[in-house]
Amino acid sequence: MAEHKKEIDKLSGVETTGHEWDGLKELNNPLPKWWLYLFYATIVWSVGYWVLMPSWPLVSDYTSGLLGHSQRANVHREFEAAMSERAETGNQLMEASLEEIRSTPELLEFALASGGAAFADNCAPCHGTGATGFEGYPNLQDDVWIWGGSMDDILQTISYGVRSEHPDTRFGEMLAFGRDEILNDDEISAVANYVAAELAGTEPEDGADLDTGATVYMDNCAACHGDEGLGSKELGAPNLTAPNYLYGNRVEAIEAQVNNPRHGVMPPWIDRLGETTVKSLAVYVHSLGGGQ
Repeated sequence: MAEHKKEIDKLSGVETTGHEWDGLKELNNPLPKWWLYLFYATIVWSVGYWVLMPSWPLVSDYTSGLLGHSQRANVHREFEAAMSERAETGNQLMEASLEEIRSTPELLEFALASGGAAFADNCAPCHGTGATGFEGYPNLQDDVWIWGGSMDDILQTISYGVRSEHPDTRFGEMLAFGRDEILNDDEISAVANYVAAELAGTEPEDGADLDTGATVYMDNCAACHGDEGLGSKELGAPNLTAPNYLYGNRVEAIEAQVNNPRHGVMPPWIDRLGETTVKSLAVYVHSLGGGQ
């Protein structure tokens, strides 16, 4: 048998294996020893993993491995532990007063997290994700609160709603001065211009009779909104000197509201969400910055 003659590649100076394809010769560059040992180690590791851990799919099941490890079981245990801890904190929250919640860091953190999630799921569609409201839906970040902005007031409003079917709901309705013919068109125009100019701080119409408007206001509106237009929390009468009017503070919008007012409705949440979540919502909404 003829002895194999070594052939050295002229360009690289590396010995060839003797294999050649279309004039291309294969160089004899073996893999580094460390790489080979690492590769062999991964093979040994994989065999051990197949035996010890769940790995092979079967027809309707899978091999569970000698260690009986289950990621699903681990997640289930962690979930149960988290739910148990949450239930314990929730019980503390339900038993604590609003002031105790605000003064206890652990309860406050829990309430803000829970309340924020509940707000996003239930309140944001009306009040907005940033709680700044829309036309007909109050801005919860300002200082204008028809029914009061303390945590107790907010809790009451969230729990039982506004003009809802709950027996403890907040309730207040403005008379339809035009629709029910309590005032005529000229009187409505006059009082709307008066409110715009003297209370809302917006421009009245040219030639508006503000004196007549003042008289109409004192005779018909002051009983609820007050002589100075500061409103009444007990009656749910808005502060007319505040910048945020639910339906607009221009003359046309005020006329429309005096003529045939719109009355927003907020549902009661106490039965839907439960006492713990409603408390959390009250704390969260108060924390937005507008609460008093």
